[in-house]
Amino acid sequence: MHHDVATYLSAWENFYIIVGSSAGALTGLQFVVIALVAEVRPRNQSGEISAFGTPTVVHFCAVLLLGAILSAPWGALSNVAFALGACGLAGLIYCGIVVKRARLQKGYEPMTEDWIFHAVLPILSYAGVLIAAIAFLRGPASALFVVAAAALILLFIGIHNSWDTVTYIAVRGWEVPTVPAPSGGGSPDPAPRD
Repeated sequence: MHHDVATYLSAWENFYIIVGSSAGALTGLQFVVIALVAEVRPRNQSGEISAFGTPTVVHFCAVLLLGAILSAPWGALSNVAFALGACGLAGLIYCGIVVKRARLQKGYEPMTEDWIFHAVLPILSYAGVLIAAIAFLRGPASALFVVAAAALILLFIGIHNSWDTVTYIAVRGWEVPTVPAPSGGGSPDPAPRD
């Protein structure tokens, strides 16, 4: 049975080396982004980071995990299907948590694009991995294309979300929030910074 597994997975080896390595490198860059956020933004932004920053790292790590799963020397196709299914299901559960966090945080009002890149596309990607896992034993060749598409989409989501975070900080991060003027008039005072 090991020969059958190797036949299907060996054709994807270079793809997952490239995609997995990219995800690993981009995970490191996301840590730099979060460090920049910590330097520029007030310290009470943990709700926004857990809703919009942490999921980006999780998506990059999911791509890295998919690369590892599909590069491992499995003994049976059913083991690959189980590992992919666990990854897809865990991703869907995590997406539910992210949506809840995004709705509960108060520091940023998500726009349509945010919902697409932080909820819709990740849910579709992890659902694709789960569906591919279910269909893996019947049609591994087709299922592997679905997993590859999901991995690329998650990678592109992470790149988009990282860029979105950096540009948001670049444009708004240096702005000093103001405290509204007292009812007696006058100009607003800058808000105290931590």
